[in-house]
Amino acid sequence: MRPRERYLLAGPDGAGASDLIALVLGTGSGGRTSRAIATELLDRFGGLRGLAGASPAALAGVRGIGPVRATRLHAGLQLGLRVTSDVPEATPTIHDAADAALWFQPALEGLDHEEFHALYLDNRNRPLAYRRLTAGSDRATIVDPRQVLRPAVELGATAFIVGHNHPSGDPEPSSDDLRATRALTSAARVVGVALRDHLIVGRGRYVSLGSRGELGL
Repeated sequence: MRPRERYLLAGPDGAGASDLIALVLGTGSGGRTSRAIATELLDRFGGLRGLAGASPAALAGVRGIGPVRATRLHAGLQLGLRVTSDVPEATPTIHDAADAALWFQPALEGLDHEEFHALYLDNRNRPLAYRRLTAGSDRATIVDPRQVLRPAVELGATAFIVGHNHPSGDPEPSSDDLRATRALTSAARVVGVALRDHLIVGRGRYVSLGSRGELGL
């Protein structure tokens, strides 16, 4: 029985990530099966989270993908992220921390581990992309400024907002949060991109480091 027929009969139960990706890709290409391509994608980008954060151009660089399949796969992954995050469809412009919180709170609140996300903006402060960048333990997640800034350069963003959660429920920043924020501000300045804010999400509320003047500007 072909994977598509099996999926129609049994649904997603029992289907692994590589099976689902292979279904999205369709038939094989370049002498490779869709399953083999899907397995390489997961290995190369470090699993589904890494795959969801990859750009269409990066996906297209895998043999057997190409621009059409890369676009299809990227769109499918982004749609899944929006369903999971319950992000509002229409947020035309990010004016302040409250607008940014509409993106970060649904995605981060209630997690039992720390995650670090970023919202990339164009020169009119309109969202270009929302990315999950790292996931850590119940106490901390490690953030490399290069991980944050690489998508900004790829997207042609002029500004960005970052956010992470505190699983404890208390959004008050730690000294490490402040130190990492200032380092990110400095790194962003070097590549000509502006860090607009850093939101820390807790239980039922958030803290805006930008509103508190803690970006190190």
